[in-house]
Parts: sequence; C-alpha cells; structure tokens
Amino acid sequence: MLKLEKVSAAYGRSQVLFGIDLEIADGEAVTLIGRNGVGKTTLLRTICGMHPVTAGHTTLDGKEITRTPAFGRARAGLAYVPQGRGIFPNLTVRENLLMGLPALTGRAREQDEEIPSLIYDLFPVLHDMALRKGGNLSGGQQQQLAIGRALVTRPRYLLLDEPTEGIQPSIVQEIETALSRVRRELGVAVLLVEQYLDFAWAFADRYYVMQKGRVVEQGKTAVTPPSAVQGYMSV
Repeated sequence: MLKLEKVSAAYGRSQVLFGIDLEIADGEAVTLIGRNGVGKTTLLRTICGMHPVTAGHTTLDGKEITRTPAFGRARAGLAYVPQGRGIFPNLTVRENLLMGLPALTGRAREQDEEIPSLIYDLFPVLHDMALRKGGNLSGGQQQQLAIGRALVTRPRYLLLDEPTEGIQPSIVQEIETALSRVRRELGVAVLLVEQYLDFAWAFADRYYVMQKGRVVEQGKTAVTPPSAVQGYMSV
C-alpha cells in the first residue's frame, strides 16, 4: 500500500498542501479531482519525490519513503506521467521508451532490460512509429508514448496527471482500454488526476476531492454519481 499521512508542502513561504491523508492499495484505481490550482499536481510531484514535503509521512508497504529521492522511488515502483506528457521531442519513440530502463536498476536481469513487448501491444502506434521523433507525434500519440515510457519501468503504482487533456475521444478510449489491461494483467495501481469526470468514474474505484490544498471529500465511484462532485470542478 502507498500511504500519505498529514502530508504538507509549500513553494517558499506559500503553503500549497495542508495535511493530506491518502492511500492506494495494490492494484486499485483512485482518481483525484478538483478545479485547477488546488494542489493536485503538487501532490503527485510530492508523492514521486520531485517536490519536498514540509510535514507528514509517505510510506510504501509500511516503509518510510518521505525523504527518499525521486530515483529511489522510481526504483521502488512509482512511475509518474506529468501533465503535458514530458516526452523528449528530439529523441525517437524508441529512444524515449528506453529512457525508462534506468528505473529497473537492481530489479531486472541484464537480458530483461529491453522494451517489453506489452508496450507495443498496448499501443501499436508506438511500434509503427518507433523511429519517428517524439516531437512529430500528435498529442494523443505523445500521451501514449509518455504512458508507455512509464510502463517500461515496470511500476507498481502509476501516477497520471490529466492524461485525457486535449486528446480526441478515440485516443481517450484507447488509453482507458490500455490502462484497464495494465491493472488487470499486471496488477498496477493507478492514481489519476482528471478533469473529465466520465472518464475518471468509468475507470476508478474510489475518488478524492481536493479544495484549496486539502482533501475535502472521498468515496467510492460506484455509489457516488459524477454529478454529486461536479460543483468542486467549477471555478
């Protein structure tokens, strides 16, 4: 289990997160919602070790990782797909995927350190465009590449920051299908930051609502309709 207890974070003197409690079980899908600017991205970056905490604790299977650097958390099984994808535009698709391999240090045999065939099975376009530069892909293809690169690290927990933003509906459906397979076949847990509630509710088991840097509501998507939390999404 990945667990946050009373986690706070700041940018200089401006506090952004206030005592966040959150947990994700192995293989579970959780969505984190709220309007822009409430701290969702900062929370994901804090979980991944890319932003320091000012208070609280983060544990993975009961082991303290609050001060573990980002590369250590990646090797422990946390993978992050940032908003805006964060691919390397001047590298080919294959080269972008290979960039995920260092996270396998200490976890894989040398002969296993290759792009898993499952990545191309989930996203066939990445195989077809393996030698094309990442910057020449469409927005939806770049998102598939970013998710594929994260999956190369063989994560236990996959953190996604608005993966459907600016993507056409057909690609959104492909991403949802791929992520469902990743959960079902690999047992990967997913923490999803998402503005598109229909997508979030179709995919996630539970939800957390953030407002002004705090978690203000949580529940199960199966018993709470998206309309019940729609008000938290408005400015």
